[in-house]
Amino acid sequence: MRAFRYSACLAATALLTLGIATSHAQTTSTGLALSNDKPIQIESDNLEIREQEKKALFDGNVKVAQGQMTLEATHMTVYYKTGTKSIAAGGGDIDRIEVSGSVKLASATQKATADTGSFNMISEVLVLNGNPVVLSEGGNVFTGCKLTVQMKSGLANLGSCGKRVKILIDPKSNKQN
Repeated sequence: MRAFRYSACLAATALLTLGIATSHAQTTSTGLALSNDKPIQIESDNLEIREQEKKALFDGNVKVAQGQMTLEATHMTVYYKTGTKSIAAGGGDIDRIEVSGSVKLASATQKATADTGSFNMISEVLVLNGNPVVLSEGGNVFTGCKLTVQMKSGLANLGSCGKRVKILIDPKSNKQN
C-alpha cells in the first residue's frame, strides 16, 4: 500500500473522479493519471488544523487546482493517519478526504457535480453523493445519485437510489476531428 503525501491526495480526489465518462452505468474509468510533478494550489476562506485530532478543515469557497484539474466545494476535511508527523509541517499521510457543499470537479473536457464526496486513501474508493450526481463530457451526460469508483480496479458504479439512472449520449461526441 502506498503512502500518499498531502498534495497527491488532494489531487487524487479531482483527477481520479474525472476519468468517469463512458456509456454504461457500471463500467471502467478512462484512468486519468496523477500529475505528481505539477504544483497544487489550495485556497479557502479559512483553514483550521486540529493537530490532536489529525485533521485539517478547509471552510468556505474551497478550491484545489493542479494543472487543468480543479475541485471546488464549500467544505473540505482532510483526515490524517495517526502516528504521522505534524500536519502543519506537511508530514501527515492522509487517511481520507471529505468534501461537501456544491462539489464540482472539472478538467479541460470533463465535469462532475455532487452534494458530497469522499475519497478513502486506504481502500482507494471514491464516492460522490447528490441529488443528483451529474457527470458530463462533451454532449454526454450521466445522472444518478451515488457514484462509487474503485480506483484499484477502475470499476465505476452510478447508482439510482430508488430513481432511475439517466444517460444522454451525443453521437457527435464520439467522432474524431
